[in-house]
Amino acid sequence: MHRFANPARFLQIARPLTGWLFWPGLLLLLAGCACGLFVTPADYLQGETVRILYIHVPAAWLGMGGWTGIAIAALMQLVWRHPLAAVAGRAIAGPGALFTAICLATGSIWGRPTWGTWWEWDGRMTSMLILFFLYLGYIALSNASARQGSAGQQGGVSTVTAIFALVGAINIPIINRSVLWWNSLHQGPSITLSGSSIDGSLLWPLALTLIGFTLLFGAIVLMRMRAILARNKVEARMQRLARG
Repeated sequence: MHRFANPARFLQIARPLTGWLFWPGLLLLLAGCACGLFVTPADYLQGETVRILYIHVPAAWLGMGGWTGIAIAALMQLVWRHPLAAVAGRAIAGPGALFTAICLATGSIWGRPTWGTWWEWDGRMTSMLILFFLYLGYIALSNASARQGSAGQQGGVSTVTAIFALVGAINIPIINRSVLWWNSLHQGPSITLSGSSIDGSLLWPLALTLIGFTLLFGAIVLMRMRAILARNKVEARMQRLARG
C-alpha cells in the first residue's frame, strides 16, 4: 500500500478511477431501482412496502462498511503511519454518516406499516443509531484536529481520533449479531453464506442496487480524498507564503 503513499501517484489513479466507479454505479443503481419498483412482484405478506429494501439494505451495508473502512484506515495510520490513511478516514466519514441516516430513515418508514410503529428501541435499531452518533463524533473530532493543526496528526486526523475509530468498531459486530442476541422486531439475517430467505424474483434487483450504491460510495470517497489533498496543498502553500 505504500506504493500509493505519494499523493501525486495516488491522484494519477484516483482521477480516472472516480469516473469508472461513478457512471457504472449510477447505471446499476437506476436499473436496480427501476426493476425493483416496476418489474418485481409485491411481497405476499408486506405488499408494496417491501420495495424499500432496495434502498434500505444497501444503506445499512454501506453504513457498516464505511465505519469498517474508517477503522482499517485508523489502524494503518497508527501502525504503519500511512500518509493517506487519515485522508481516507476523513473522506469516508461523510458518506458513511449519510448512508447510516438513510438506513435509519428508510427503516423507520418501512417499520410503520410492518410493525405498527415508527421506532422501537430494539437491538438492531439502537445499535444503528449509535453508529450514526459515532460518525458524528468522528467528524467533529477530525474537523477539530484539522483546524488546530495539532502535533501527532496526519491528514487532519489526530491519534485520538484514530483510536476513537478503532474503539467504535466494536459496534459493527454488535449491529450484525443484534437480531440474534436479543429479542427483536427486526427480522433475522435474510442473506447469509448458506443462502437467502428472499425470493429470487425480489432478490436480483437488490444485487443491482447493492453493487451500484457501493460503486457510487467508492467514487464519492475518491472525490473527497482528492478534495482534501487539494485543500491541504493550498493550505501548505499559504503557510509557506506567510512564513516567507
